[in-house]
Amino acid sequence: MHHDSALNVTQGVEDQPIVNPHFVRKKRRALSTDEYVAGILEGNIPVLSQAITLIESNNPDHYAQAQEIIERCLPHSGKSVRIGITGVPGAGKSTFIEAIGNMVTSLRHKLAVLAIDPSSERSGGSILGDKTRMESISSNPDVFIRPSPSAGSLGGVARKTRETIILCEAAGFDVIFIETVGVGQSETAVHSMVDMFMLLQISGAGDELQGIKRGIMEMADMMVITKADGENVNKAQLAKAQFQNALHLFPLPESEWRAKVYTCSSVDHTGLEEVWKGVEEYLDHIEANGYFQSNRNRQNKYWMYETINETLKSDFYRNPEIEKRIADVENRVLDAKLSSFIAAKELLDIYFADKHK
Repeated sequence: MHHDSALNVTQGVEDQPIVNPHFVRKKRRALSTDEYVAGILEGNIPVLSQAITLIESNNPDHYAQAQEIIERCLPHSGKSVRIGITGVPGAGKSTFIEAIGNMVTSLRHKLAVLAIDPSSERSGGSILGDKTRMESISSNPDVFIRPSPSAGSLGGVARKTRETIILCEAAGFDVIFIETVGVGQSETAVHSMVDMFMLLQISGAGDELQGIKRGIMEMADMMVITKADGENVNKAQLAKAQFQNALHLFPLPESEWRAKVYTCSSVDHTGLEEVWKGVEEYLDHIEANGYFQSNRNRQNKYWMYETINETLKSDFYRNPEIEKRIADVENRVLDAKLSSFIAAKELLDIYFADKHK
């Protein structure tokens, strides 16, 4: 029947499935240790990423393979500069890393950006979690960005990050940035795995010095006041003078390097060359006086003990006898039926008895 009406309704198409029915999820083939090592040494990023995932896994089966990969990459590592970057929240860390990162790669370096964020397990978020903030850098082929491993204690997260550094160096990355949130504990962990510690600050209303922990300031080998653009330029200069004075009050660190203060703008791209020149000056200085190597050797010793402590700790808590009894003992301590020291001794006795069985 022919309609003259414009209200002719065509037969619709039935709803299409949202997921492609022909899509088969390919399970990644587990690589052999040889394939991992070969891929890493070729600078193959997917293989590097997969190897890092293996390191971060808490599966005991993965542990042995991960350790073997690290061991075989070790001779190819160490040829890089490791820089810790921390800053007060709002100091524009991501924008700074992006701006200086693009500059560093333009100088023919390969850059890996790693993060340590022990707070991620509490909030579920992680620094670098929003890689979207680093758009121009994440598409740069000479940059590898890896968010923080979110599992476990700070010690565990830090150890995994340190092992990741080794793989990144073996894959040919010669500048490593390790980013951390400006809150206490994680800085100390980062400090124990970098050659240089950079502290980012913003110029506020003259109360800069209050907002920053003395311990973190003492760790800094360089201080950078970001957002020194527009109306902030004069404020930044003033803050620079204040910080420079404050840094002079600290005793000279073992590196015999007096930390310097720089100003820069990630938006206007001003001051970044000076910052990088400052990095190179510092590195030349500690190379010349032997601090670079002695510091790395001392860090290696520190990580030996850290690894022992972490391993013993996880072995204790994973012990089936302990898992069975710990909740009960904890409750007795909470109800004040048992002193904490006796409770600890009771659990340790169970653990050692089980070990000697």
